This record gives sequence, structure tokens and C-alpha cells, in this order.
Amino acid sequence: MTSLPEREAGSKVAPFILNRWSPRAFTPDEMTQEDLLTILDAGRWAPSAYNAQPWRFIYARRNTPGWERFLSWLIPFNRAWAENASAIVYIASRTVTDSARTGEPIEAPSHAFDAGAASILIQLQANQNGWHTHPVSGFDKELAHAGLELPEDHVVHAAIIIGHRGPASQLPENLQEREKPSTRIPLDALASEGRFIPPTTAS
Repeated sequence: MTSLPEREAGSKVAPFILNRWSPRAFTPDEMTQEDLLTILDAGRWAPSAYNAQPWRFIYARRNTPGWERFLSWLIPFNRAWAENASAIVYIASRTVTDSARTGEPIEAPSHAFDAGAASILIQLQANQNGWHTHPVSGFDKELAHAGLELPEDHVVHAAIIIGHRGPASQLPENLQEREKPSTRIPLDALASEGRFIPPTTAS
């Protein structure tokens, strides 16, 4: 397998963060339930508003009864490469929380933010354990919601494709050149002190 270009952070960002990237070429390996649950357990330790823990992780592993069903909700472009992976995890969250005062459901405005925090911990843990991940939003959300049998007060956000990295040559030619860690917008275009500064004027 060809070596990949190294990312340059420009600061002391931890290597385990820089080393996380999202390939599309996977080898069709099976993944044990124990391996997957160890990775998902990392997501359980994410922070959340009032410790409500609104995230839900619904998964299928390669060569198990739910695998083809989980693949079927992906758009054709994503299914074409994801079918070689080892697991698919749909990330969902509960949109309400139970009031500490009344016990009745009330809006949970940070549920998506909290689920995102859990998602990145899952991806980082997977990478630490020798797996790669590729989160996608390209799937039929209505079909996935119904197929996962989610309650009405839950929403599905993304699917995380998990597997061992395979050779880029197995991908279509137009994707092979993209099979490498991507760059990022410079920090000074994203972070500003005291007030928002549009990227075009950030210095």
C-alpha cells in the first residue's frame, strides 16, 4: 500500500487527531461484536447537556442479517464503496429530554451537537484500534429512520462506515486520487477573538 502524505498542523495538535482521515477503499474483513462495541463505548463517554446522553448507535456488521439492509439506505455512490467495509453505525439522537422538574419531555436543543461529540470519539477510538472510519450523510433518512425503528422523537444524523483500509486501486479512477488525507482551512480563517470576522478578512 502506498505511503500517504503527512498532514502539517502548524501547532502541537495531537498525532491521533491528525492521523484520523476518511478513506473509501476498504478490505472486506469481518469485525467481531467485541471489537465494534469497544469502539462504540468511546462514544458513550462524550459530554452532553445536563448529561442527558441523547445519542444512539445502531449498527450492523458484515455477514450478519442486518448488513444488506443497512447498506440499502445509502445512496448508490456511497454504497458502491461501503459494501467492502466491516461495519455500519447509524448515529441518531433523541430530540427531547425529560424535565428534571416535571418529568415531561421538553426540547433538547443541543442533541445534535452532543451526538456529534459522541461520533468523533467513536472515530478516534476506531483509529486508535487499527480501524478506519468514513462518516457519511448520503443516505435516505426516511428509510433509515423507519428501518431502524426509531421513535418519532429521534432523528438519524449520519452513518459511520468502519473497516480496514484497502488499496486505492479498487476504487473508480476519479476517486483514487482523492484517497488520501484532506487538508483544512487555515485556523486564522476560522478562529477570531472577540467577534466574528468573515474568512475573507481574517488575518
